[in-house]
Amino acid sequence: MCSPGASAALAANAVGQPDDLLKRAEAERPDFLATLEQLVSVDTGTGHGPGLSKVEVILTERLKALGADVRVTDAKPSTGRNIVGTLKGQGEAKFLLMVHYDTVFPEGTVAERPFRVEGERIRGPGVADAKGGLAVILHSLKLLQDAKFDRYGTITILFNPDEEMGSRGSRDTIAELAARQDYVFSYEPPDSDAVTVATNGINTVFLDVKGRASHAGSAPEEGRNAVTELAHQLVQLKDLGDPAKGTTVNWTVAKGGDKRNIIPAQASAEGDMRYSDLAEYDRVLADGKRLIRNTLIPDTQVEFRIEKGRPPLVKNPGSDRLAGLAHDIYAKTGRDLKPVAMRFGTDAGYAYDPKNPRPAILETMGLVGAGLHSPEEYAEMSSIAPRLFLTSSLIMELSQTGTAKTE
Repeated sequence: MCSPGASAALAANAVGQPDDLLKRAEAERPDFLATLEQLVSVDTGTGHGPGLSKVEVILTERLKALGADVRVTDAKPSTGRNIVGTLKGQGEAKFLLMVHYDTVFPEGTVAERPFRVEGERIRGPGVADAKGGLAVILHSLKLLQDAKFDRYGTITILFNPDEEMGSRGSRDTIAELAARQDYVFSYEPPDSDAVTVATNGINTVFLDVKGRASHAGSAPEEGRNAVTELAHQLVQLKDLGDPAKGTTVNWTVAKGGDKRNIIPAQASAEGDMRYSDLAEYDRVLADGKRLIRNTLIPDTQVEFRIEKGRPPLVKNPGSDRLAGLAHDIYAKTGRDLKPVAMRFGTDAGYAYDPKNPRPAILETMGLVGAGLHSPEEYAEMSSIAPRLFLTSSLIMELSQTGTAKTE
């Protein structure tokens, strides 16, 4: 097996020196910005059908122009459609490049905060999360096309319309496509020069209490106060997390009672669970069920449950090796790339299968940016060329050497 340095040399001999590719990436900036402006200038909040459809057409046409075979399928129960493009090369390595094209912003946000460049920052709704990632994919593929590089086996591209609401209509597609690949790159934005090798999973915890209603003034003793029992249970369950394992459980919503003069018969709470250790689901569920047996109000019924959401990308050797190669490539741009674990949950979790050592997965391959999900969102102009160079160079080197392939 070749070292990262040897693989870089092989790729350079095939398509020109790395400096040439970096120069091409730098020269791509004006076209990249034009693409980004076109994408950002359409409202694509999750569930906004007209905007999602408009961007779907743009992305489909761009993939076809790059020579991809494209199929589009409904992302039910979500609004919008999954776009899957496939490029076929002459080699063996199989890649999946994926990112979402929905945002969190409602219709009308583009008119309020249109695309604009302010010095070294690019602004607009979704400019980093994740329309910058869409543009990185499209223009990295263009760099490969311009270099006439086709030594990969296949490059599959997935653009999904529902990440911001849990990817309910695309998660199965992500898992199915990822299972066939050697490498998966996901293009959420990092907040610095970084790639992500592990992400958190996201679950929802629920607590439901049934009591008994009665008149709060004339017969409170006949009631069984569900709100009081809920409060007791929340105190008991406040430490379900495990800091040593990075597991957090935070109760964030509580409801109970309808009228001031009625002892409440119902109360409920919901919370956010983040975890990176797959065994933590069973541990938190078991601990929660054990703790709720200790009730404060007699004759109340308490239920604790967990609803599984986006799974974690668990730290693994394949992603670590891939991040090492990415670091060596990125150094050619004069910047230092850090491998990180992130507390957010992303679609990379759906690509990860603990029973399958393939594929190797990297997250946050998109534009560097910050202020996500807020009016202050921005992407860094200076990250355009390095990020294009990173994706195109990784595909070139891995196609010829398989340096970071999972063993």
